[in-house]
Amino acid sequence: MANFQAPEVHWLSLAPILLVLGGAVFGILVEAFAPAKARRPIVIALSVLATAGAAVILALRWAPVLASPASLGEYIEDPLSVGAQSILVIIGFLAVLVMADRTSVGDGAFAGQPSDRPESAAEELTERANYQRSEMFPLTLFSLGGMMIFPAADNFVTLFVALEVMSLPLYTMAATARYRRQLSYESALKYFVLGAFSSAFMLMGIAFLFGFGNTLQMSALGAAISAHTNMDWMVLVGVFCVMVGLLFKVGAAPFHAWTPDVYTGAPTPVTGFMAAAVKIAAFAAMARFYQAVAAYLQWDFLYVFAAVAVLTIIVGTFAGLVQDDVKRMLAFSSIAHAGFILMGILAIQKGGTGHVLFYTLGYGLATVGAFGVVALVRGRDSEGNVLGEATSMRKWAGIGRTNPWIAGSMLVFLLSFAGIPLTGGFIGKFVIFSDAIKGGIGWLAVVGLVASAITAFYYFRLVRVMFFTEPGEDSVVVRSEGLSALAIVVCAVGTVALGVFPGPVLSLLEKIVILIP
Repeated sequence: MANFQAPEVHWLSLAPILLVLGGAVFGILVEAFAPAKARRPIVIALSVLATAGAAVILALRWAPVLASPASLGEYIEDPLSVGAQSILVIIGFLAVLVMADRTSVGDGAFAGQPSDRPESAAEELTERANYQRSEMFPLTLFSLGGMMIFPAADNFVTLFVALEVMSLPLYTMAATARYRRQLSYESALKYFVLGAFSSAFMLMGIAFLFGFGNTLQMSALGAAISAHTNMDWMVLVGVFCVMVGLLFKVGAAPFHAWTPDVYTGAPTPVTGFMAAAVKIAAFAAMARFYQAVAAYLQWDFLYVFAAVAVLTIIVGTFAGLVQDDVKRMLAFSSIAHAGFILMGILAIQKGGTGHVLFYTLGYGLATVGAFGVVALVRGRDSEGNVLGEATSMRKWAGIGRTNPWIAGSMLVFLLSFAGIPLTGGFIGKFVIFSDAIKGGIGWLAVVGLVASAITAFYYFRLVRVMFFTEPGEDSVVVRSEGLSALAIVVCAVGTVALGVFPGPVLSLLEKIVILIP
């Protein structure tokens, strides 16, 4: 009888992910067994504690990992993993606060019972009983757990499983909007279909790479590419397909078609979580894949992906100019930002991966905060009844006069998106563009600078509407339980702090070196 050797499990390294996924499992059990009135507060508390606890553990893991990064088989615990996971749990914590908030009349962004047919008797009964399901919080934790595994995966199977764990809950959450339910259903269907399309690209790429290197280890594949020159067409196709799958997730053109519709139709807090966290996870995974595998083929792919970055910037910039819907405007803004971040991936400079994470941190804070503000600006009918989100830009008229703190917070986020000094967005663009110049793609930085100036136009168009237009009577900033206000304030303070005192965070993130065993 062969001797059985138990596998060694590095529990401390996996503790943050296990805490988040464990919180999700407990949340599902609470939904199944707890009394109806107790479910929502318990699940929200679980979500907050899980994300906060994971952040504490990751903070304690930073110094040991920096001193001694380790490959744990299919999972790599190095500064890139810990840095990306830390940013993700911060964004997840703030996103949960925005999702949990409800207005003074008790309604939130989510349908009371998402399975009810819109405008049916069942939905009317749910509304009358003020019933509110809360599965979106465990789903958020499941998605966050997948995101945390995504940049740490050294095995393509682990990478794909993490991709699906990250994506599947988001497909469901996109269909749970309280208002404009048909649009929400449509956005979920588009996200699902195009998400499956991107997964197919990634699987095809993994198959080609396995056929070339006879390995599913990302780090071993890099060594195989440098050692063998035969069947180079296979590795070229494989790398391209895997990158296409990742570019779908970040909303890069021409793989961006889902982004505006999904961001518009999904519940606004889910849009904020999706726009921020998915980009952070996907770009961190892309940084690992590009440096461990694709960098060996730099001269084959540099101008291909640089062209993708240029097209992404152009689409995000010029399509955003003609948008009247605030959520669609922010969606095209996110596409432009994807192009900017892609510069940092392509430059491959010392400390460049840390600069990419710094950019995603600043972008993530501003994004969660901006969509938190959008969730509080509501339409109003002639009788004064509060309706759904007022996403038409004209309905934001005069908010700066009637609700200066909300408009002031939105101003901070828009300034950061535009890359104005004293915001995190400015520092992020500065370090990314500097890396592009050092990496020999300075022309791409010039494109980014010009596009940044143009995008500022549609950001400041909203600023003009908020502060320099007479207030209208068909919109209102609703009073809420205060959780969104807390998240918005933290995001605004964090955005300014990253712009005024970027040194500590930059110095930590610049120590990131991707471990290639």
